[in-house]
Amino acid sequence: MTDDVLIRTEGAAGFLSLNRPKAIHALTLPMVHAMTAALLAWRDDPAVQVVILDHAVAPDGDPKLSRGFCAGGDIAFLRNSALNDGGASGRQFFFDEYRLNHLIFTYPKPVVTFMDGITMGGGVGLAGPSQYRVATEATRLAMPETGIGLFPDVGGGWYLSRLHGRLGQYLALTGARLDGAECLWADLATHYLPSAATAAAKARIAADPSAVAATLHALAAVPPEPKIAAVAETIARTFASDRYEDILAALAAEDGDWARATLETLGHKSPQTCKVALRQLHDSLSLTDFADNMAMEYRVASRVLVRPDFAEGVRAVIVDKDHTPRWNPATPEGVTDDLIEAIFAPLPADEEWTPLP
Repeated sequence: MTDDVLIRTEGAAGFLSLNRPKAIHALTLPMVHAMTAALLAWRDDPAVQVVILDHAVAPDGDPKLSRGFCAGGDIAFLRNSALNDGGASGRQFFFDEYRLNHLIFTYPKPVVTFMDGITMGGGVGLAGPSQYRVATEATRLAMPETGIGLFPDVGGGWYLSRLHGRLGQYLALTGARLDGAECLWADLATHYLPSAATAAAKARIAADPSAVAATLHALAAVPPEPKIAAVAETIARTFASDRYEDILAALAAEDGDWARATLETLGHKSPQTCKVALRQLHDSLSLTDFADNMAMEYRVASRVLVRPDFAEGVRAVIVDKDHTPRWNPATPEGVTDDLIEAIFAPLPADEEWTPLP
């Protein structure tokens, strides 16, 4: 077990509180294993009727150490794996993390995730499959993987492809951040509460787990107008194609500051990742089982982990922090259909992802 996840029961609730504040609670493999073990133990425990997933708050209340729910996965660890062990330990991380995502998705008891703060990458992977997803004024949700040469995994293909108006394709390619009001508008959150009301919500849920929805409704606040709604029609039009070059052309032909800024943003993203994400969302939408989505994403993860863009993207953002990644291939045109096919191809039967037995 690990101190990076605080595991406890209170009333009829099991609590999983992420506790790596200096890393904004980014997930490590021991954290994944600890949460999985707790969920399996509680699954058939009649004393635990609901699971609450949140982040621990710094004892001294330091806001810098209480900034988020979960900033993602341990990408420094994954880069080290790509460079030093051929991706073996990184593939193990993805395999087990995806099993946790699937366990939450199929869990027989309600899971309530409080996205009170930064919720990115692996944090979306924990919140997305939860039955109740609570946003606050502090929520900042994003799938920023195109900026590090990975791809929007942990179930991102499933959630993003099913958003309205091509919003998922926009989020997957640009890594745009949504605030809590925008998450509620987009259906990425089920409820919007003030941060100040989250402690009371958790206490009430633990005391009466049969009334989760009523409790969240009673404590909910009216969110501000979602800013992204103003450009929703433009997003739907410019991101309509599953071909990346068509999206770039549509943005270039669009008048206005938003389109210019979006095109500028995409100019810094990994062309490989953008094409992978579009294929991922296209394929996921045709799937009817979340496990099939995770098997598809594991195939992709096992390959992009050891391709040049991931190590280079993490170098540029995390290691050297020069924010000037040298992508390979460097252009959308250089990312061939054959390359994408190879990334999505089935793995050998004994290497394919499977849910927990």
